Amino acid sequence: MLTMLMHQLLLDGAERHPDTTALTWVDRDRSLTYAQSVDMMMRMAGGLASLGVRPGDRVAIVAHNGLDYLLAMLGAWRLGAISAHVNVKFANELVYYFGDHQPTVVVYTHDMLDPVRRAAAEVASIRHLVCMDGPQEGAHSLPDLLAAALPVPADPGDEGAIAHLSYTSGTTGKPKGACLAHEPTVRASRCIAERLRLTRADVSFGPTALSSSYQLVGNLLPPLSRGAGTAVMGRWSPGAAWEAIERLNASAFVANPTFLEELLVESRARGRTPGRLRYGLSGGGPVPPALKSAWRDELGLPLVESFGQSELGGFMALGFPDLASADAPIVRVGPPLPDKEVRIVDAEGRPVPTGRIGEIILTGGFMKGYWGKPEKTEDATRGGWLRTGDLGFVDADGYVTMRGRRSELIEVDGVLWFPRDVEEALCQIAGVRQAALVGAPHPLLGRRPVAFVVLGDGTELAEAAMKAAIAPRLSYDIEALSIRVVPELPMTPTGKIAKAELAASLSEAA
Repeated sequence: MLTMLMHQLLLDGAERHPDTTALTWVDRDRSLTYAQSVDMMMRMAGGLASLGVRPGDRVAIVAHNGLDYLLAMLGAWRLGAISAHVNVKFANELVYYFGDHQPTVVVYTHDMLDPVRRAAAEVASIRHLVCMDGPQEGAHSLPDLLAAALPVPADPGDEGAIAHLSYTSGTTGKPKGACLAHEPTVRASRCIAERLRLTRADVSFGPTALSSSYQLVGNLLPPLSRGAGTAVMGRWSPGAAWEAIERLNASAFVANPTFLEELLVESRARGRTPGRLRYGLSGGGPVPPALKSAWRDELGLPLVESFGQSELGGFMALGFPDLASADAPIVRVGPPLPDKEVRIVDAEGRPVPTGRIGEIILTGGFMKGYWGKPEKTEDATRGGWLRTGDLGFVDADGYVTMRGRRSELIEVDGVLWFPRDVEEALCQIAGVRQAALVGAPHPLLGRRPVAFVVLGDGTELAEAAMKAAIAPRLSYDIEALSIRVVPELPMTPTGKIAKAELAASLSEAA
């Protein structure tokens, strides 16, 4: 019986076109064809099985992007196990993450040895450590396990099983492990591939962290579903990324807004776009309108905005890889994908009229739940609808426009401010690269709006000038608004602006 399994996409590709390049690690200039990728996936599965990994077990991965990371994911899926992803930036918090999902085996990169070993000593479920880079004290050598070509158990073939566990950003409370099952995620990925018009001739390049589900559904599974190639990058550098896109003839650049802007700047400096790039795909956070416009007007390329979250295993809305006309609303994302039913509701869960802002909810495929947190799962998925916590609206064309997280709204003297309104207005000022609005405690206003702004090189803008520029574009009384110019904004590992850190800095100062 044919089943919808994540690793089956690789098997199908190997059967149809075994010599086509499937996976590339740009840092080491290493590639595997579909046939070679299947062979290495089976070797990984055999190695993990020899360490006792069984269906449903968690295989934790704490590593930088690379081929071994991809193979660890694929090998776990082939066994019916769950690949559980922890970003290397959270190395000091591994006890929490391992304690939460209770892995059997931890696969890690050599520079993570000390934090991995310390955390493993406190989590009884961990039976084996596997170092990607060769033998280390107390750890198996992944190269040796792969070379052994150990036997592989039969494929459980359970398309309803959890395959992928990645953690939310943890903007409110501790991060939660969102559990994605095979079938709905494969279905979503095929819809994404169709929306992006991927073909076997495409090569998708994604430099953001594999620990995020954005890489899974933006850069990995959609290309594999079409027999195309996918490339990953471990150490980000705009120059190296530009050259990799050129060298690989990559047609898609899958990244967060920060990387998309840096590739734009690199292309400006070189006087052209690299290779045969035909679109950029953004995820991990809202896209500044000025960035979309610059890709369209300067590079002559569409910047396709996606709208998703860790709980989704796909996107709730996605644009098309077409150049938008100058009069098209630049801030809207795109229509929902065919596998999703999206609704906008008010605080009581009632549908709101077209064009009115409300909470975005959806059905048609999303996570099985948060690992080990049934109450939070029930709260987020009650009635068979995922409550996203995101606010937005659907226009007359059926396009979704996101206006921000409900938890990020700022009440200023009884008036609700949508941070994205202010952020987009600021980013329309020439010389403003990034902007983030948060609220600070205030004895009279309740919350005082504070905007943190990053300026382009050589740009100097006074607060008064920026406030004067945005005042006509906003319906708020901006007298209370404070604007602070900073060299950079803190970012989460998934590429979002870490507004919680900004708000915490204001609370500490107060």
